Amino acid sequence: MVEALVDALWFIEGCDHEQMDPDDAVKVLEGVGHLVSELSSGQRSEFVDLLGTMAEAESNPARREFLDGFPEGFGLLDDAV
Repeated sequence: MVEALVDALWFIEGCDHEQMDPDDAVKVLEGVGHLVSELSSGQRSEFVDLLGTMAEAESNPARREFLDGFPEGFGLLDDAV
């Protein structure tokens, strides 16, 4: 499930204006930000750990950077750990 979410967000992040309306992209990203803000502290920690594992296994440097920045970018670190 997390991998599918990350794949979708990675796609949206990489879209240009012809592929996706920027306003729609922002709405999706803000929606995900809201959803992850509702996770419990334990769920956030698990999510951050899984993202770290995914980043370590990622061979694409740009995607690895996206995965490494995901926790901070989506507010997962505010209450994690």
